[in-house]
Amino acid sequence: MMKTPTALCIREVETLFRPFADRKLSLVSRIVMAPMNRNLAPDGIPTPEMALYYRRRAEREVGLIITESATIDDAAASDDSCMPQFYGGAALRAWKRICRAVHATRCKIVPQLCHVGMLRSLSDDIPQPDAQPVGPSGINPLTLEKTGEEMSRQRIADICASFARAARLAQLIGFDGVEIQGGHGYLIDQFLRKETNHRRDIYGGDVVGRTRFACGVIHAVRKAVGSCFPVLFRFSQWNESQPPARLVESPQELAELLQPLCAAGVDVFDCSEYRHAEPAFVGNPLTIAAWTRLLTNRPVISGGGTVVNITESVRMVRSGEADLIAVGRALLADAEWAEKMRLARESDIIPYTFRALSRLY
Repeated sequence: MMKTPTALCIREVETLFRPFADRKLSLVSRIVMAPMNRNLAPDGIPTPEMALYYRRRAEREVGLIITESATIDDAAASDDSCMPQFYGGAALRAWKRICRAVHATRCKIVPQLCHVGMLRSLSDDIPQPDAQPVGPSGINPLTLEKTGEEMSRQRIADICASFARAARLAQLIGFDGVEIQGGHGYLIDQFLRKETNHRRDIYGGDVVGRTRFACGVIHAVRKAVGSCFPVLFRFSQWNESQPPARLVESPQELAELLQPLCAAGVDVFDCSEYRHAEPAFVGNPLTIAAWTRLLTNRPVISGGGTVVNITESVRMVRSGEADLIAVGRALLADAEWAEKMRLARESDIIPYTFRALSRLY
């Protein structure tokens, strides 16, 4: 019989609080705060409340914080005027305050850098409203309808350079690494998926061809930050298109996807699934995180339904299928979630509700 969270013994839960040691990234626990977009940064400038929000979690047994998505300095990178940006003096000063607030604890922090691509809506409440959405083939990842034009080679080069500039700024500010958002329908994900990438040049075609834009971003980032600065890459097997589509259909396709990304310079893979403990492919019990660990020999973060499957999360870390476990909504609702889990205070945990999405606590 599967144990409920309250049935887990302290020794089992302690697995999630063992230090993690890697040549580029060492953490005091295996708990990662997952990147969760809040869109509560007016005009793209992070607020003092955001610094307190991240620090509260950093103080309570979280080993690594991956921030909400922050946009690079491309005119079409954002989809909301309150989505934080990672460029410009005011925003960078605010990010530096956030970084310092977290570093007052033992926790580490990396920003997630992103470009929304064809997810950008054409409304008045977006930065630079005249800028048109961009994507590999102009296809909206939610509707799979063609609503724009194919990106030019020059625009691809410019966006790769923008990611690199943002990563270098993160390094100069004092962050502990960067995460590149390569999943969940954002621009890089749009290049990776055959449903949204119909290109016939080097950036399209088979799985390897569809990785070329991601590899260009990673390579540019790696060149900007040097060999010792941790570069994380998030990808998602699932998305929210209609009908839903899987990123890869077999371990062979996953290997074809991951190997070029490794060669380009990824240090840690952040694997996001709808239910992270479920098998990745029919006929084999391994999860997407376990397959990624096996195929790349890189550290792996596993996330998606981790609190629902907390027993499986513990098992995955104990067995070596995953190195780190990302926790999302539970940490939105309760800044002390990790500490309460460690001290067997599950009954004190504040449950998640939609209200947690609208406030920074």
